[in-house]
Amino acid sequence: MNQSTKPSPDVHDVVRHTEPSPDPHPDPVPDRCTDDSRDVVIHAHDLRMRYGSVEALRGVDLTVRRGEVLALLGPNGAGKTTTIEILEGFRRRSSGEVRVLGVDPDEGREDWQARIGVVLQTWRDHGRWTARDLLAHLGRYYERYSTRERPKPLDPDRLLSSVGLTEKAHTRVSRLSGGQRRRLDVAIGLVGHPELLFLDEPTTGFDPAARRDFLSLIRSLADDGSTAIVLTTHDLTEAEQLADSVAVIVGGRIVEHGTIDEIAARHARGTTVAYRVDGEPVVRVVDDAPAHLRRVLAEHGSELTDLRVRPLSLEDAYLQMIGAADATLPDWNEVVSRA
Repeated sequence: MNQSTKPSPDVHDVVRHTEPSPDPHPDPVPDRCTDDSRDVVIHAHDLRMRYGSVEALRGVDLTVRRGEVLALLGPNGAGKTTTIEILEGFRRRSSGEVRVLGVDPDEGREDWQARIGVVLQTWRDHGRWTARDLLAHLGRYYERYSTRERPKPLDPDRLLSSVGLTEKAHTRVSRLSGGQRRRLDVAIGLVGHPELLFLDEPTTGFDPAARRDFLSLIRSLADDGSTAIVLTTHDLTEAEQLADSVAVIVGGRIVEHGTIDEIAARHARGTTVAYRVDGEPVVRVVDDAPAHLRRVLAEHGSELTDLRVRPLSLEDAYLQMIGAADATLPDWNEVVSRA
């Protein structure tokens, strides 16, 4: 990402070098979450959303804890964006119970909003600003909410370095490439040192090296233990690398929620065994891979080549789940066009 040979700091370095405001905000938002554990940052129960005659969300239950990385997966039109916008306070729900950082998002004030970071899928404003000036300007909005325990904002220069944009610090935003602008979007989402970070398709436009460095950055942020992350993505490999847990939403309902291993064990039982016999490819999904391999070796011997064995993955489980569920919910654009 960064062409400089000097290694980029991780999020821990950025936080350590950020000084608290001399006048910290004296009244942090009280935790009003109904859950007994103060580690719960998102609690949603029977969340519903209706657009006219279309029920976009049909009883979503979701819990996210501090320091957790949750990947929200689902096909287009399943209800991911609607769910996220309700949790962010951008859209009012039709019914259900929701608490985010202990507050109903419909009642969230500016001090609550300052505790949340949002990385939208697309954002093209402020093209005349340089990357550093924009980051520093936005960071100043958080100064009044800084505390000794959680200093705000994060230092813009070190944050730009952490996302690989040091050499573009004085470049206008309009002149950044798509991948560079995406990295700046991530820096903007982090500048307020959020307790909860929403990432909507964050690596769109990243090259492989940038994607690797970004995943390391987000994992470092989560490993600090003070920030929860909700990630929406269609890249299941990315979800496997980043997420502690996965929620799959189909047709406005959460059809599965758990760790990747738990979901794979419930929905993708077996092992894939692939090989060639006299050059012809063979692929089998079997319950007992060692027994199957013994039979194949006894039958084909030296005729068998290119042997590969792998357990079924999150992708296998995901495809089985969405294939079995009702995924006919129209997307938001379709709903708006009918209204």
